[in-house]
Amino acid sequence: MSNHKSAALKPFYDICDVGVRLYVRAQPGAARDEIAGIWEGSDERARLAVKVAAPPDKGKANAALIKLLAKALDMPKSALTVAAGEASRLKTIEIRGVDTVQARALGTKGLPPNP
Repeated sequence: MSNHKSAALKPFYDICDVGVRLYVRAQPGAARDEIAGIWEGSDERARLAVKVAAPPDKGKANAALIKLLAKALDMPKSALTVAAGEASRLKTIEIRGVDTVQARALGTKGLPPNP
């Protein structure tokens, strides 16, 4: 899932004043909705790679992204907000009431266990 290697990669989440800020690379129009792992971009920031089947049309992909992340965190959709990147693949999602342990666990959703 990585397209760039960096020794000093920033994590895909940060603590913020409302809870956690999650950095995401969205792929709309995918075959199915899934958290696909960690994507390493050229901006030296790790991002949670998320695929959604919804098209990038009139907010449909953003709504699907929020629904998928809320379900994975077992939180209401109202706790998640697209804080930046509404019309971009690279998004910042703010999550109220989540801790870093829950955010970090998203990076392993849907991935096979390490041998």
